[in-house]
Formats: sequence, structure tokens, C-alpha cells
Amino acid sequence: MENTIAKEKKSLVIKQKGMRRISLGVYFRRNIHYYILLILPVLYFVVFRYGPIIGNVLAFRRYVPGGSIYGKEWVGLKYFKLFLGDPNFWVAFKNTWLLSFYHLLITVPVAILFALLVNEIKSGKLRSAVQTISYFPNFISIVVVIGLMKELLSPTYGLINKGLEMIGIDPIFFMNEPGWFRSLYISSEVWQYTGWNSIIFFAAISSIDPQLYEAAEVDGAGRLKQIIHVTIPQIMPTITVVYILSLGQLMSVAFEKVLLMYTPSNSQVSDVIETFVYRIGLESSNYSYATAVGLFSGVLGLVIVIIANYLSKKVTRYSLY
Repeated sequence: MENTIAKEKKSLVIKQKGMRRISLGVYFRRNIHYYILLILPVLYFVVFRYGPIIGNVLAFRRYVPGGSIYGKEWVGLKYFKLFLGDPNFWVAFKNTWLLSFYHLLITVPVAILFALLVNEIKSGKLRSAVQTISYFPNFISIVVVIGLMKELLSPTYGLINKGLEMIGIDPIFFMNEPGWFRSLYISSEVWQYTGWNSIIFFAAISSIDPQLYEAAEVDGAGRLKQIIHVTIPQIMPTITVVYILSLGQLMSVAFEKVLLMYTPSNSQVSDVIETFVYRIGLESSNYSYATAVGLFSGVLGLVIVIIANYLSKKVTRYSLY
């Protein structure tokens, strides 16, 4: 009797496994087109994101031109000690942190404020038009943006300096003055990316339950109080996640923009980690040194995200994981 029951159970398990295999086969056949579409994105990440990770071994090995792309011999932490004792590295480190800090302090709140203000527009068509127009600058090339800035701020024929001359102020070479570099960088970021960065906040606001606003209105809350006591608390998880993810970019700024705005005169404030790596690695051909700097900044960014996520979870109960 027991042997019969055991055999029946075994046959049932075999049938279930067979059914599972059939159902998986049917599933893949039905959705094969989705997996075909995934091939290129997966290849992109494998080749350009995960593949280069192997090259980080150069931070611990001496690279010799003409030799192996993974270096000739192990040198331990030699290159880490070199850049940690390099004053130019710390200048770039400071500039990177300041630009990233100003970026977090200004651009994210401006995007949130923009989303809140546009959400208050009653006309659906006008609201959609404002949103669409605000997205356009995001699709303009960085080269074009910097070209426009140079034309507008030119000390000889720029519109801004022409206006200053009319009120008796001498022309200012904005793009060459160290004191103006960070202001120009952040203001151009705000102009170009505010609309695009606000998309995620628009989505968060649109998912808020309308009954919350109705209840607040019954309690006598005006539009401003509804924003403060309903909208902002409801989108706080989204704001927290955006800030945590942004903290991971503290060691990485817009390399192309900084490089295009870089001049010998403003180098003390415009030289950042990425331009430092570019000069050391590509211009000076010191690939191992540059790899060590890049690896250090990447690991530091990862550590900052982990710490920020942990603190956010403890303080606000919102986190990435």
C-alpha cells in the first residue's frame, strides 16, 4: 500500500515538472519578441558598463604601452598613494564636491517647485503645453548650450555685456572669470534640465489620491496648505529616492560641459575629478594612475549611497531597499 502511494506521488511530481517545462516553453514562445528586443540593451550594459570593470585591475598593475592591456606587473597601492599625495587631485576633489553640492542644493528643489507650480495650472491643455515646452532644452546638445552661453556672454558683442554697457558697467569676460564659473554651470543646468527632472515629480503628484485634497478642503485648507500638508508629504518617498540616487553622483559631474567651459584662467575652479582623469589618462598616457583615481571616486560614490540609504531608512523610513 505504502509503495503504491509513493509511486503515485512520484508520478505526480514528474507530471508537475513536465507541465512546468511545457508552460515555460509556451511562455517563452509567446514572449520571444520581447526577449529579442532586450538583446541590444543587454549587450550595451555588458560591453560598456560591466565589461570595463575588468579594466580596474590597472589600478593595481603598471601599464606599459605595447604590453598587455591589463598591465605588466603588480604594484599594490602605489598609484593610490600617489594621487592621495597630489595637491592637484585635492583641488579637483574639492571642485567636484562643490559643484555636486550646489547641484543637489539648487536643481532638485527647483524641479520640485516647478512640478508643484505646473500642477496648479487648472487648464489641462495649458499644463500639457508648459510641460512639453519645458522638456525641449534637455534635447539640446551640450556643445550648442555652451556655444549659446559664449555668444550671449561675449565681452565684445554678447547681449548681456551690451546691456551692462548701457548702464555704465564695464564688460565682464564671464566664461573666463573663475568667480562666475560655478554660477554659470548651475544656472545652465537649471535651464536645461528642470523640465526633464520634474517628470518623476509630476508622476508622483498625479498618483496622489484626490480624496486627500477633498478632505483637506473640507477642513478649510487653501491651496498652499494643501501643497504643504498633502502634496509634499505624499511625494516625500520620491524626493528621498531621487536625493539618494543623486548622492551617488557626488563624484561625477557633467564632464562634457565642464570640459567645454574649461579655460586656463578658470582652471582652479573648473578642474574636477573627471577632467583630472582625462588629463592624466589620455593626455599624459598614465593609464594606471587615472584608473586608480576613477576607481577611488566610484567606490566612494557607492559608499555614500549605502550610508545615505541607511540614514534615510532610520530617519524617514524611506529608502531604496
